[in-house]
Amino acid sequence: MRGLLAFAALLVAVIAKESFEGHQVLRIIPKDDIQLSLIKELEDMIHFEVDFWKEVTRVNTPVDVRVPFHSLQSVKIYLETQGIEYSIMIEDLQVMLDEEQKEMMSVARAPEPRNTDSFDYTQYHTLSEIYSFQDMLVAENPKLVSKIVIGQSYENRPLNVLKFSTGGTNRPAIWIDTGIHAREWITQASGTWFAKKLVTDYGTDPALTAILNNMDIFLEISVNPDGFYYTHNNNRMWRKTRKPNSGSSCVGVDPNRNWDAGFGLPGASGNPCSETYHGPKAESESEVKAIVDFVKSHGNIKAFISIHSYSQMLMYPFGYTTTPAKDDAELHSLAEKAITDLASLYGTSYTYGSLIDTIYQASGITIDWTYNQGIKFSYTFELRDTGRYGFILPANQIVPTAQETWLALMTIMDHTNKNPY
Repeated sequence: MRGLLAFAALLVAVIAKESFEGHQVLRIIPKDDIQLSLIKELEDMIHFEVDFWKEVTRVNTPVDVRVPFHSLQSVKIYLETQGIEYSIMIEDLQVMLDEEQKEMMSVARAPEPRNTDSFDYTQYHTLSEIYSFQDMLVAENPKLVSKIVIGQSYENRPLNVLKFSTGGTNRPAIWIDTGIHAREWITQASGTWFAKKLVTDYGTDPALTAILNNMDIFLEISVNPDGFYYTHNNNRMWRKTRKPNSGSSCVGVDPNRNWDAGFGLPGASGNPCSETYHGPKAESESEVKAIVDFVKSHGNIKAFISIHSYSQMLMYPFGYTTTPAKDDAELHSLAEKAITDLASLYGTSYTYGSLIDTIYQASGITIDWTYNQGIKFSYTFELRDTGRYGFILPANQIVPTAQETWLALMTIMDHTNKNPY
């Protein structure tokens, strides 16, 4: 009965969802500064309704743009007239989304998992399924895992954090979060796999056992639950929070531009309709403020790892300034080791470096704020892939992505445990 109800609910959600039929994702590569500025102007042409999957950054760096069907001809003419080269990365986005939903429906028809061993880590899951998974994991491992609710989202969903601890109070800690951008489903799926991996490997993996014997690990799988719910039920491409913006019909704030670190500087938008809208003020979003309050009240977090997709990158502060972090050399060396270990499993290639040098200028981001709070080992991952699928990474890549990322996480966590101050 549960399977039939879940299937029916998912079917209704599919019917109600926004369609992306005929939408294409174009890869554009600016050859000089003039082309770069012309592509940036395209972002401001609101009537085209383009969605930049990868930001406009620098010359000879690919920019991925989702273009609605009604704008395709105009956008292509604009690019061709300016002599800007492009290729089609995704021919019809809705075809990929239909395949994704088909796989999810097969999960919805399956019996409800009775424990975390029978939970299907090879498929994407809804928010309610992730919440249920968290409760099962806590119930199965009461001596190692507990659930903390650090706040409420704008739509009053709990902001759940799993605490992995072997005892003690206010011990040094590591924070990991996934899902701050709603449409980056591979991150929430990986976060769920990480949670299971933590309880599975404690007591058998010497390195992880040593870490958890000395430190606590906090894991927030869905930082932006309202947005994540919206991607499942309304608009698969939704990125932001779901809080209305005063004076605008556009909804939501980019929660990774809402932190009090270079807030409002270049690298974020003041336009409420932009995907990188920074919000009316720093920490305006309850989802961000909850983490800020938790980090400050804890006072002993030594590593902070925020996981995004896509592009296959590992980055450290800063994003809002070209001034190197004072720990730049150590952060760089550790990042190099982490991506080397990551690549050892499947050969997946990552780039690494400070955020502003590796990807683009971004202000008001998570890891710049945490680093400024004294959390030395502040890192951001961009998981698979490099653009063939983008945010619609096939479910058969979930476990391989989580497995290789875990190797990099262990490198960072092990180093933090051995060098906590």
